[in-house]
Order: sequence, then C-alpha cells, then structure tokens
Amino acid sequence: MATLSDDNRKEIWAEYMRDSGVFNNLLKEDLRAAINALDAFFHNNITAINNSLPFPARAKLTAEQKAKLLVFVIEKRFKTGT
Repeated sequence: MATLSDDNRKEIWAEYMRDSGVFNNLLKEDLRAAINALDAFFHNNITAINNSLPFPARAKLTAEQKAKLLVFVIEKRFKTGT
C-alpha cells in the first residue's frame, strides 16, 4: 500500500486543525511533519501490522476492514489511557 498523496495529507492536516483546537505552540509545519511521519510509519510497517493478526482474521478480513479494526483499537487505547 502506498503512502497518502500530498492532497490527502493536506486534508488530514486541515481536518485535524479544525477538529483539535489548541496545539500547545506546535507550528503548522510541525503538525504536517507529524502527519507525514505517521503515514510513512504505517506504510513501512503495514506487513508487520497485518502479520500480527491471527490467521483467520488476516485471511478473511479485507484491507479496509483491517484498517477499521486498527482505528478502533487505537481509539479505545487512547480513550482508556492504555
């Protein structure tokens, strides 16, 4: 899976800016760099993420379903502070 396009990254940046409010003096450029870094991280580690799933899920879930599952797990970890 390729990294996001520059336009996609700009959309994330703009949506995050609208949604998040205060940035503790984080420059807009630094936020963009963080988005780029996370996108690159997922691109570079997508195989490891996929291989971490037990076989039935790895084989039967689509890429989109796996991505949604990852989002749910990350959100829950954030919300519960773990």
